[in-house]
Amino acid sequence: MPRRSILSEYERNSLLTFPNTQEELIQHYTFTESDLSIIHQHRGPSNRLGFAIQLCYMRFPGILFPAKEEPDIALLKFVTNQLKDHPSRWEDYGLRPQTRRDHILELQSVFGFKLFNTQHYKKSLLDLHELSWHSDKGIVLSLALIKNLRTHLILLPSINVIEKICSEAITHGNRRIYMSLTASLSPAP
Repeated sequence: MPRRSILSEYERNSLLTFPNTQEELIQHYTFTESDLSIIHQHRGPSNRLGFAIQLCYMRFPGILFPAKEEPDIALLKFVTNQLKDHPSRWEDYGLRPQTRRDHILELQSVFGFKLFNTQHYKKSLLDLHELSWHSDKGIVLSLALIKNLRTHLILLPSINVIEKICSEAITHGNRRIYMSLTASLSPAP
């Protein structure tokens, strides 16, 4: 039997949405001088742009840039303005698949991003322990989980994994609440 979903379709879609206002773009994607220095070490404008876009995706929403996809157009324009370049450069990025993989490894090394793994899964459950006593709302736990992973530079797993972690935390929380409520009751005669 499939497990019950703890997130609505709208909530699932909203978890990894891109900023849609200029203020949010500035907040999440403005490069520091150090960022620009690292970006400009890459050869060719398309490689610099691709590296910068991948950096943005890793920072927010906290995912690897999906291969063979186009970046969010507002993000592409915002990044190219900072690099003093043109969005059309994107067409030439990643013609060699190894370039994209090399950039992912470099971003992990230089900026400290980590891929989500089983240790992060277990730690995420522990991190949600206290919150699961106070809420059984999937979106509340999902947002807390995502915020925590971003804070620790851990790239987000799929929405299905996020939902599974939160569902498990809710189940554990409900069991603890039930046990604490029934601990002092005597058995039925």
